[in-house]
Amino acid sequence: MTKVIPSSIQVGELATGQALTIPLYDIQGSDSAAPSVYIQANVHGAEVQGNAVIYQLMTLLEGYEVLGDIRFAPLANPLGINQKSGEFTLGRFDPITGVNWNREYFDHKVDLTAWYTEHHHLADDALFQAYRATLIDSCQARLNQAFGVTTGHRLAISLQAMAHQADIVLDLHTEPKSCKHLYCPEYDIDAARFFSIPYTLVIPNSFGGAMDEAAFCPWWQLTDFAAKHGREFAVPVSAFTLELASQERIDLADALVDAKGILAYLSHRGVIREKVEPADMARFGCYLKDYKKFHAPKAGLIEYCAAVGQPLNAGQPLVNILRMDLYGSDEAHQVISLPMDCVPILHFASASVHQGTELYKVMTNVFRL
Repeated sequence: MTKVIPSSIQVGELATGQALTIPLYDIQGSDSAAPSVYIQANVHGAEVQGNAVIYQLMTLLEGYEVLGDIRFAPLANPLGINQKSGEFTLGRFDPITGVNWNREYFDHKVDLTAWYTEHHHLADDALFQAYRATLIDSCQARLNQAFGVTTGHRLAISLQAMAHQADIVLDLHTEPKSCKHLYCPEYDIDAARFFSIPYTLVIPNSFGGAMDEAAFCPWWQLTDFAAKHGREFAVPVSAFTLELASQERIDLADALVDAKGILAYLSHRGVIREKVEPADMARFGCYLKDYKKFHAPKAGLIEYCAAVGQPLNAGQPLVNILRMDLYGSDEAHQVISLPMDCVPILHFASASVHQGTELYKVMTNVFRL
């Protein structure tokens, strides 16, 4: 039986001096040539479903022959997880700096001209090993810089350094009120058919601050640079963000569905010996440029009419806006629709909004994967 080995890592210190730690769970694979995996969850405090998925996935893996090393980092942000206000978990933004916890990762900006000139003579495997060491050393140097780093940046770079040790990186998130969707880089779009997720956002091969981009962008840049100098190889690292429906919820049965989807992808990549087929389901995508935000045209009380994950035709109601202060006028109740077909993916959690609040995110120009 596969053995799961628990440990922990320190990612900072509290004001009172206690060590800030996160739990880790490792599975040691039997084949050093198989891809290694890093999976984290709960970087945002209210986004807890990823922990249930990790639990289900570790339980499933106990019955499989695991070839590649796998590291799990659930509860990856103890500060955000414990940032409570009444019955709600805040934990999306660092309360000290106001920065989104998932935008604290480090853009290495490797000088590829100098680096590749020094290392281009290496065979592919040795080249990748040297580049991986460069990225990890860069993280450590960042943590040890003379002027220090913020609490959030220290947490993020500590997580990023672990991610750089892996060939496959999965970052598990949720959204306020959402259907499942996947962030997938353009170069790896074929991978979307393995996960049990109906909608995929195809993102550019560039750095925007999130963990998936922090993991794959340096490797895309190396691959692109090498190709321009006559050397071809596939991007060595794959990284995805899985949005597992809505926040502030744990659903173990649903987590099992997503764990099996991840297992199918790991099977496809040769991380486990057994063959696991992906779920038979329709999958759709759109490019990030076609992922639109709808903002409240005026303040008021909002009824969210459009169901997430369900196609919405142009002209169908998206929201109702109720203005009690305008009772008796034609503006007391307003029905809002969009001028194009779309698929609503998520909406704001609160029914009481300021003008300009982001109410919905919708996919447009949707295509079948």
